[in-house]
Amino acid sequence: MTSAAILLPVFVQVGLAFYLGFRLGLARRGAVMRGDVRLADIALGRKPWPDHIEQLGNAYDNQFQLPVAFYALVAFAMITSKADVAFVALGWLFVASRIAHAFVHTTSNHVPTRFRWFASGVVIMLVMWVWFALRLLAGAP
Repeated sequence: MTSAAILLPVFVQVGLAFYLGFRLGLARRGAVMRGDVRLADIALGRKPWPDHIEQLGNAYDNQFQLPVAFYALVAFAMITSKADVAFVALGWLFVASRIAHAFVHTTSNHVPTRFRWFASGVVIMLVMWVWFALRLLAGAP
């Protein structure tokens, strides 16, 4: 498996984080410029943001939770040369679940749907870790 094939899902996941971060920055700047939010409230750490911006902020924050395990796992799999086709396919499924989760989070924010996407990502991540561990411990090529 090539490095590019292994890392492409990582690049997409990182791109999702940057996309949400830029959207959040623009939304927050707009709220400040319109006077919807006072700088003093921001400086004091109060949560002054309108609900839609808070929702976007939560979606952005989520990109630094479960995906951290993904980044670490991909690095470990590359270092040990244990990233095979199944591993990469699972990586794409994980990233797709994160994109779907972020989409729901930033649109309808329907919690049961959002949770299903989150839970699917957790299960995929668990399967990836187990797959990696089994291949590593079994000495699989």
